[in-house]
Amino acid sequence: MGAALLITSCSGESGGTAAPASSNAPATSSAAPPSTSAPASTSAAPPSSSAAESTDGDAVERYEAFMHAAGRQDLTTVCEIAGPAAKKAEDQGMGPCEKTMPMAFQLISPAQKKALETATVDRSKVKEGAKRVEIPASAVKASVKFTDSDLGDAVMENRGGKWYVVD
Repeated sequence: MGAALLITSCSGESGGTAAPASSNAPATSSAAPPSTSAPASTSAAPPSSSAAESTDGDAVERYEAFMHAAGRQDLTTVCEIAGPAAKKAEDQGMGPCEKTMPMAFQLISPAQKKALETATVDRSKVKEGAKRVEIPASAVKASVKFTDSDLGDAVMENRGGKWYVVD
């Protein structure tokens, strides 16, 4: 139930889409104290048409980094990569990522956290676009099996030359 919990914390939706990046599961909470910086608002900046666009491979690598960070309960990295999704959740009354993610981290089992630290994505299952990449939960390969209710699908979007979890 870990990844879906992260997704819920980031996107304000239950189930469905995940907000994890290339780190553990898409969990979005932790017991760490809130950060004084606001990565969610800076990473939620609108896409820049003049910025160099990243390849879809970069989106997968960034999602893997997000999952790995979630497994380590690295609040700073998770909130930076999931900034747009976290901002959307905050706008819906969920609270800032730095406060909601620690709670989500607590809902992920130790085995799932460990698995997220080394999880990878099967690129053959990824739907790639120039500025938007959809990563289904079924594409995540980890030492622990994650169900769709544990780990939702993730949508990555290129904004200003960097990939972010947006849904």
